[in-house]
Amino acid sequence: MPHVQEGSFLTLHYRMSGPQGQVIIDTFDGQPATLSLGAGELSPAIEQRLLGLEEGTHTVIELAEGEAFGERQPDMVQWVARKLLNQLGDPHEQYAEGDVVQFPTPDGLGSYAGAAVEVREDGAVLFDFNHPLAGRAVRFEVQLIGVL
Repeated sequence: MPHVQEGSFLTLHYRMSGPQGQVIIDTFDGQPATLSLGAGELSPAIEQRLLGLEEGTHTVIELAEGEAFGERQPDMVQWVARKLLNQLGDPHEQYAEGDVVQFPTPDGLGSYAGAAVEVREDGAVLFDFNHPLAGRAVRFEVQLIGVL
């Protein structure tokens, strides 16, 4: 049976959930995911745990607080002025606590998400750009369908 190695191309189902069991990603009900190990699609800690697993394996990987997506970084919580939000998105957008907003990367090629924590009277919004599971324990259930 093929085993997962550095650079393996994987077809898999996975379910990632946080400490209270809230499911973040679940592919079991739909199409399986395909990804290349080492391409940064999964966190390095999860990739390390997949190494050596046999094709056909169905297992659960428990990751300690901060292991999957690093510790929470206080400097990743930042105020964004209303003027900048208007430039980046819809000037009529109303932001509310809990909203997740996609921001373009400086090169314009990608995007990253920020969760609104607080909205000030002047329209500025405090965003948390940490991964939602940063500093949290993560449960990663995986079924390896194919290993190339």
